[in-house]
Amino acid sequence: MSKNKILVADDESRMRKLIRDYLVREDYEVVEAENGEQALDMFYMDSEISLIILDVMMPKVDGFAVLKEIRETSSIPVLMLTAKGEENDVLNDFELGADEYINKPFSPKILMARVNAVLRRSTDDSLGKKVVEAGGIQLDVDAHVATNDGNPVELSVKEFELLYYFINNEGIALSREKILNHVWDYDYFGDARTIDTHVKKLRSKLDDKGNYIKTIWGMGYKFEVDAKA
Repeated sequence: MSKNKILVADDESRMRKLIRDYLVREDYEVVEAENGEQALDMFYMDSEISLIILDVMMPKVDGFAVLKEIRETSSIPVLMLTAKGEENDVLNDFELGADEYINKPFSPKILMARVNAVLRRSTDDSLGKKVVEAGGIQLDVDAHVATNDGNPVELSVKEFELLYYFINNEGIALSREKILNHVWDYDYFGDARTIDTHVKKLRSKLDDKGNYIKTIWGMGYKFEVDAKA
């Protein structure tokens, strides 16, 4: 089996080396880009890339612009690195379609846990039923295709997994902690804003059927088909 290839895009050579060393130690293949323009070139030229680790602050083209362009054509998992750690940066990452984020400076062990979790979730073949449907929303897991009354809906990897989890637990009240553990596959240290941001995006993309995702105040969410939606 070939190794998963990861693109690391960061303008700091020392940071790229640190990340590369840990990824190689985990038996990943690594390619590097030192700015956003180079990252986009490598993404378009290499179809074997499985994951992109993308720094926000880069010369020529910043990480936000790179992510936005990638999301126009691909749902490849993207993990964003941000030095600021400000709430608006994190929310912007998710609004543009990032699957994960991590603040600098970070623990290499935490970075690897998140990389492993993203790749495990994106390649997992044991999710159960491969096609699920509820209230006119259909998800084909193998093809990573979502439709709403037959019309395609563009979802990021994490949005797709979250909606899949909601549909498979239709009618069940789910706490934020439970959603984080099952969808993100590791301890997110109680950062509920991550879920709230993804739910907001999902509701928008599902149009009127976004109302299927009910807010359970003080707890979390419940997916429930409303015949009137």
